[in-house]
Amino acid sequence: METTVSDLWMPGAERFSIGNTAPADGGPAKAIAHITWDRNASKAKPQDLVPYANLRSYFGDNVSGRAVAPHLLWDPFTGKVVQFFPANSRSLSLSDRAGGTRTNRAGSVVIQVEALFFPWCRVGGKTYESLVDTPCKGWDGLHAWVASWGVADCWPMGKPNGFVSKRDERIWRIRSGWYAHSQVPENDHTDPGTWADFTVNKVKPALEPFPGTSFFMSGSKPALGKSSSIFTAMGQRLVAEGCGLYKEGPGPELGQADIDSYEKFQRKLGYTGPDAKWPPGPASWAALEVPNV
Repeated sequence: METTVSDLWMPGAERFSIGNTAPADGGPAKAIAHITWDRNASKAKPQDLVPYANLRSYFGDNVSGRAVAPHLLWDPFTGKVVQFFPANSRSLSLSDRAGGTRTNRAGSVVIQVEALFFPWCRVGGKTYESLVDTPCKGWDGLHAWVASWGVADCWPMGKPNGFVSKRDERIWRIRSGWYAHSQVPENDHTDPGTWADFTVNKVKPALEPFPGTSFFMSGSKPALGKSSSIFTAMGQRLVAEGCGLYKEGPGPELGQADIDSYEKFQRKLGYTGPDAKWPPGPASWAALEVPNV
């Protein structure tokens, strides 16, 4: 599968590479939801939100901040996002005890998102008790990019609802999806309290989102015989691109002609060797422009 630099960095986000990259360990793709929780406010005593620029500088320029930096800092009030690590690197926002699960690396990706927020913060004269009370600007684009890395649209330990801890290391080991900071083994934080819905302000895109590498595979082999309207739409686009090698079809069952045709399309894009082989990757899928089905 091909991997390109543009895939590693969220489109539209500021790229602020701080180096110190390291690979993930493999396993179910995960995303971790945090809030920055910079101040302790209350309903009786709300406090002004810490400026986005302060947190950007803390994680990007400060030695202490770099030691706990996430992949992404997201401002749900403005939609601004800055990214400090590429998607395929571990970041550092989780506590990681020696000898246990390597929390920051426990997946094919472990994408960590810090939302700029604390309970009872004040923005523009208005007070916000929970993250879901904010406009959640930029969430749809952020969510789509995370999903493109194979992170399932689910909360394996339950969607966060309050500042409580719930940890199950067995689930953590075997399930892809979104996890609250409060649900990660070896961590004692209780954030984020709440999080945006996967469907918030969601408009069906014109193009089929990348369904993740696992969609195209059955273990280590192509998922031959799997049926989906996505394969039909994919095959039709491959034909339109002059790469169709079909005697019949395409679709809806995945067949060898689909694989041969897609590999021909990847060669057309300039990929060679293993990068031109099945399964599809996010970059070539985006280039194919498969209509949303």
